[in-house]
Amino acid sequence: MSDFDRFYEERAGRVVSALKKNLFEALYTPTPEQAVEEIMKRIPEGSTVGVGGSVTVRELGLVELLKTKGHTVFDHWQPGLDSGEADNIRRRQLTSDIFLSSSNAVTAEGHLVNIDGSGNRVASMTFGPRKVIVVVGINKITRDYQSAMNRIKNEAAPLNFRRLNLPTPCAKTTFCADCPPPVRFCRVTAVTEVRPSGIPEFVVIIVGKNIGL
Repeated sequence: MSDFDRFYEERAGRVVSALKKNLFEALYTPTPEQAVEEIMKRIPEGSTVGVGGSVTVRELGLVELLKTKGHTVFDHWQPGLDSGEADNIRRRQLTSDIFLSSSNAVTAEGHLVNIDGSGNRVASMTFGPRKVIVVVGINKITRDYQSAMNRIKNEAAPLNFRRLNLPTPCAKTTFCADCPPPVRFCRVTAVTEVRPSGIPEFVVIIVGKNIGL
């Protein structure tokens, strides 16, 4: 094991312990392949799976894999959808058996910090599905809420908005500009400090590699 791998494992181990104290099921996998294996074995045959807006989930190839296994996948990122169809899929994610997504940041205290535009992802992460699985790269671990917000607003959001070709100031300047509506796409901020009482199974998998935004 390299010094970098050992460092990531120790950091992730502390966060996993904090998440467990907050009633999440949490684990660390050194590689993306192991993370995919852990995720798939937690999705029973015939489950409906809602997939939040997540670059991480797509980088892991999970949407395609779920479909090949015969699962019904509610994915509002699939090409060719109009706004009404995408919105209907977002609503179906709320009643899926399992909701699969990532988190913009996970703090050392074991809190999940997320910012959404429409709020569908944070809604499905807090109520509706009976099981939520969140997978995050080691790059998303932050010290506390303030550093989480800094990461989201000055790294994740500008990169994501540039990827989507949205006309936000941060996509041009690469830093948060606290833009006003209607151009503002950072509209809903949610901090999940403890596993929501309405979700019996909430799994957080930390991967020892940089994945997602």
